[in-house]
Amino acid sequence: MSLSHIKTVDDLKHYLHLAMQLEHATIPTYITALYSIIPGTNTDASHIIRVVAVEEMLHLTLAANLLNAIGGKPDLTADGFVPGFPTPLPDGEDDFTVSLQKFSPEAIETFCKIERPARAGEGKRHRKKTTEDAELCLVPYDDTLSFYSIGEFYEEIRHGFVNLYEEMGDALFCGDPARQATSEFYYSGGGELFAVTDIDSAKAAIELISEQGEGLGGRIYDTEGELAHYYRFDQIRQGRYYQKGDKAHEPSGPEFKVDWDAVYPVKTNTYLADLEASDELHAAAVAFNDLYAAFLQQLTDAYNGDPSILLKAVPEMFHVRDGVLQLMRNPLPGADGINAGPTFEIGGART
Repeated sequence: MSLSHIKTVDDLKHYLHLAMQLEHATIPTYITALYSIIPGTNTDASHIIRVVAVEEMLHLTLAANLLNAIGGKPDLTADGFVPGFPTPLPDGEDDFTVSLQKFSPEAIETFCKIERPARAGEGKRHRKKTTEDAELCLVPYDDTLSFYSIGEFYEEIRHGFVNLYEEMGDALFCGDPARQATSEFYYSGGGELFAVTDIDSAKAAIELISEQGEGLGGRIYDTEGELAHYYRFDQIRQGRYYQKGDKAHEPSGPEFKVDWDAVYPVKTNTYLADLEASDELHAAAVAFNDLYAAFLQQLTDAYNGDPSILLKAVPEMFHVRDGVLQLMRNPLPGADGINAGPTFEIGGART
């Protein structure tokens, strides 16, 4: 069961396209929770979510670099790239779904599931799917096998790179180096954006993504001393910061206040159909979707030969705040105190 299911370059391209979908799928849900927090409140929690969202953009771009390195073509505008919410993650974990929901204990629990560490000590990236293992996600091309975490999914990709490199050598890395995005085009507080041009840089990119998300090998901090995303969200769950030397789920740093009531009462998974009774809200949601679609087009252009576009595209992720707040601050007609929210119905997502 330890052998890789990535047998060809096309298989690897398929996995990397899923990796890009996976990294992007977290961004709408993180943004929705972040901007549902009433300004001036929950400053610690807001900062944590914002930092993770920025680092997800780094992971998305590294996944694009990996795909470009082997001659793939990143496309964030394709039908189905943006999922309809609620949705399982694109790598297939099916014991939970990801929703567009306000900042809440339920949202943070979902975020922890998104970033959860791989099961320690099992020594397998995938295993036989059984009735008892219904929470495990399916392996592409083989629905009898399953993954448990994003980390296991990326470990499969790493093995695919290694195996194909043993067969093909440097010919595997046939992509145009000019398509690689590097740190001069993107700044993140944690982790460096670098070009993927050979097997060593490919493995380094995969390791960075895994470490920042779940903590590689069960570690709380990555090799750069940054707290993994799973444990960042666990801080919100516990209302206390981790510090060096802490064990998992036992933070001992300063406490901070979490006010779960200081949020706009946003409807979970708003759809355009929910807004038809209000021409103004419906128009605002359509305008937001158009803005977000333009953001995805910018990223696609950046990943396909003009990485300098990232200099304006990444900040644009947070410029969408005004469009989100225009929806979140307004009640849904006839919804008894429930407010609207962004729908992210783009490129084949539910409308």
